[in-house]
Amino acid sequence: MLAILPAPDHVGAYRLSHTLTEDDLERIITDIESRLERHEQLGIVADLTDFTDMTLKAAWKDARYSLSKLWELRRFPREAVVTDSGWLSGFVGLVNPAIPFVTVRAFKPGEFEEALAWAGDIEGGPNA
Repeated sequence: MLAILPAPDHVGAYRLSHTLTEDDLERIITDIESRLERHEQLGIVADLTDFTDMTLKAAWKDARYSLSKLWELRRFPREAVVTDSGWLSGFVGLVNPAIPFVTVRAFKPGEFEEALAWAGDIEGGPNA
């Protein structure tokens, strides 16, 4: 299940809960692409606090979309992951240095507003 959360226009904020479907992922992609038409760079916030799984079709769609953006990583300079999962926070710490041009940071569920502000603090801000 997906909720697109209120955020500045240069930030895509999403709450993923329970099982993410292919339709949910299509809504995320549509939202991101719409924002990319208006902004050169986007911050991303993914609240994964209640996320448990994704369907195989959603995983496949996510992988294809992520690969299609591989040459555009500079357009996503900050990505915040909101989670109460220790292993996921640790994973974010491991992958952060491995993704060129992108800084990924984990936040606790009570720090959502901080995550939103951090993800939006990119060069150009709302005019990015």
